[in-house]
Amino acid sequence: MPRIPLAPVALITAALLAVAGCGTTDRPGGDRDGTTVTGTVTVFAAASLTSAFTTIGTQFEAAHPGVVVRFNFAGSSGLATQITEGAPADVFAAADPATMARVTEAGAAEGPPTTFVRNQLVVAVAPGNPKRITGLADLTRPDVQVALCAEQVPCGAAARRALAAADVDVEVTAVTLERDVKGALAKVTLGEVDAALVYRTDVRAAEKVDGVEFPESGAAINDYPIVGLADAPNPTGAREFVAYVLSEPGRTVLTRAGFQTP
Repeated sequence: MPRIPLAPVALITAALLAVAGCGTTDRPGGDRDGTTVTGTVTVFAAASLTSAFTTIGTQFEAAHPGVVVRFNFAGSSGLATQITEGAPADVFAAADPATMARVTEAGAAEGPPTTFVRNQLVVAVAPGNPKRITGLADLTRPDVQVALCAEQVPCGAAARRALAAADVDVEVTAVTLERDVKGALAKVTLGEVDAALVYRTDVRAAEKVDGVEFPESGAAINDYPIVGLADAPNPTGAREFVAYVLSEPGRTVLTRAGFQTP
């Protein structure tokens, strides 16, 4: 039987590299530049991102079969403390730059954060707005009980900026200070208070609440930064998840949730 001459090793190697190059992609949600994401990606994210990031996490897992995205949703301030004290995480998404600064100044961030969305406050009320609340001044009425976020978390700091802009003091009627925006909203849905200052996106995602817009919310717009972490157990997963959030599919999810893009 005639023997077929073997191609030189260099030619075979070049051919294999060419084939591999045709298989790489640079699409949002896919492996970029041949990067393969594996394992678990742990994301610490502000409570107000719960609904949108849960959807993004599902899409990211679909784009990277076998990868698992695990979330820790809570008040940004508490998450920043966990990160600076060494909690293992790959990505941090905060609800304001001041909280993110605590992480970057501690040297816990891998590079500079990127602002990916913005959010504004509304007054959350029971369906039909039974107390007829039309603005921040109504929150001082003796028959209106209010829930606020604690000042240490971004939604609390934003609420106080808005109240200051309206020259309104609701401390006398605030019956509870919550650790995050989900806690403040729950007080309304459970009927424990008449109103709460929460993010517009949380009202949109919730059931059994209405939202009342007020002009002073423009004085309390929160920028949301995101960053991969310096000691990330899965640095490749961290980079790819941040890239997905910033991609067109990620932004589509966020804008549908009511967030504003920068």
